[in-house]
Amino acid sequence: MKVVICGAGQVGYGIAERLASERNDVSVIDTSRALVQAIRDNLDARGFVGHGAQPDVLAEAGAEQADMIIAVTLHDEVNMVACQVAHSLFNVPTKIARIRSQSYLRPHWQDLFSTENMPIDVIISPEIEVGEMVLRRIALPGAMDAVRFADDNIAMVAIECSEDCPVVNTPLDQLTDLFPDLNATVVGIWRGDRLFIPGSNDHMVPGDVAYVVAEKTHVRRALGLFGHEEPEAGRIVIVGGGNIGYYVAQQIEKRNFGAKIRVVEDNHDRAVTIADGLKRTIVLHGSGLDQTILKEADIGTSDLVVALTNDDKVNILSSVMAKRLGCKGNLALLNNADYQGFTRMLGIDAFINPRSVTISRVLQHVRRGRIRAVHSIQNGVAEVIEAEALETSPLVGEPLRELDLPDNLRIGAILRNGVYIKPTGQTKIRAKDRVVIFAAAAAVRHVEQMFRVSLEFF
Repeated sequence: MKVVICGAGQVGYGIAERLASERNDVSVIDTSRALVQAIRDNLDARGFVGHGAQPDVLAEAGAEQADMIIAVTLHDEVNMVACQVAHSLFNVPTKIARIRSQSYLRPHWQDLFSTENMPIDVIISPEIEVGEMVLRRIALPGAMDAVRFADDNIAMVAIECSEDCPVVNTPLDQLTDLFPDLNATVVGIWRGDRLFIPGSNDHMVPGDVAYVVAEKTHVRRALGLFGHEEPEAGRIVIVGGGNIGYYVAQQIEKRNFGAKIRVVEDNHDRAVTIADGLKRTIVLHGSGLDQTILKEADIGTSDLVVALTNDDKVNILSSVMAKRLGCKGNLALLNNADYQGFTRMLGIDAFINPRSVTISRVLQHVRRGRIRAVHSIQNGVAEVIEAEALETSPLVGEPLRELDLPDNLRIGAILRNGVYIKPTGQTKIRAKDRVVIFAAAAAVRHVEQMFRVSLEFF
């Protein structure tokens, strides 16, 4: 597949890195010579210095032969015009744009991004995507990661195994025998610095992170089985009232989480603006690194601090400081992957990588076949993929144990006509089943082939 990416920042670089590693033909455009040089030096991709919305630059990058354009520059308007030019002049089939400003996405302007007006096939709003991830983490205390699939009927959660975890050192087949009515499957284990797909005789040890696919109503029970029975947060402090922080506070109010919220925002004008837009949330003007402000936000009696500023260092330090002042838990937004390996030793319970969230959203539309959703694991080491089985799929009609499936993937759950099915060796997949698969990076192409109906991209 030939892909043109406009924007070589963190997200653009991450997408290019993933697609180039899978032997796609990738061209990246950016106005920064330094960023383009980094693409040329480190990736098997071509780099072009220029404006991603200009026809001659797009032509030089190969837009005439491109199957897809992904516009993820820092500017919404550049992304929109790049997609328009790609459509009007080069007839690029699939156009994806990152749109940050919520003013473009309001319901009464929904016809803006249509074939007749501005032909963008997929709109990605990082603030909403990340905000939803934050909300899922808040709703599932104890989970290091949480994603929903199959119309919210199935969830994947990452759970850390502590020293006193009840299920460590127990072979997985014994766990199945002990809890036969638990609709959950351990599909992956991250141990040290590597990930593996466990077999029935494998077991977990303290320090492991287990990736579990479960029926939605069984997720809390699965967390409890691993020793994570943390109550939902009743008092939450949000550090950072930017687009993400404001969205999270709005949704907590709207969805009646039942939690008392306080937002700490460093910019005075922004603090006033979000205070006017929130009904039951207290907004404090000040720095998340100011102990006086944190104490004024009642951090000592809070259950959770969520650090969502645009500065990783502020997010890290405010999270650590909040815990020192008595806050029970913390969740930090971290853009820089270099910081993510130090979170546990610093006392940060969980973090969210916005780049990974955005890349996962893009991959959903890059993958070939009936792929409905994709979630990237550990910076691309693996993916959780939801796909729809077709009549022609090699998965259909045979018991799973008789299928020649690679060792580096595992089927975690099946949804058939809205009903959850826990996969066993005797299970037979039918056409139109929704299948959730945990696949190591090397197995992703195999998954695509299993769910591919033609040469079209879905």
